[in-house]
Amino acid sequence: MIEFVLDGRSRVATYMQLVVQVKQALRVGLLRPGDQLPKVRDVAEALAINPNTVLKAYRELVLAGLAEGRPGVGTFVTGTLAGPSLGSGSQARLRDELVAWLERAEAAGMSADDVAALIETTIRGTRVPHDLS
Repeated sequence: MIEFVLDGRSRVATYMQLVVQVKQALRVGLLRPGDQLPKVRDVAEALAINPNTVLKAYRELVLAGLAEGRPGVGTFVTGTLAGPSLGSGSQARLRDELVAWLERAEAAGMSADDVAALIETTIRGTRVPHDLS
């Protein structure tokens, strides 16, 4: 199950941070169709946010065709964003390489913001698809 984390320094609206995290989890296969999203009340309590904010995020996912609400039961994943390489093991290898790279970046004194800036500018400067939402 996904555990949401909020970035208080982000200019991205709280509900959209939740949407992005679900989309990322779908993209890398951490969430799959049929999985239940955390209960609205649990997310609101864990993050100390208004339950309506969580509901708004979940509504966005429903409108995007990625989830459906089942009254009295919860919200469930109905779509996926995972690419074809997910099952091949190549994504796991790439993740392992990324973890090693991140460890080297940290050892070199780079902060999380430095790493994010390097990645974002590198993506913009290459032909890699830019739709990372």
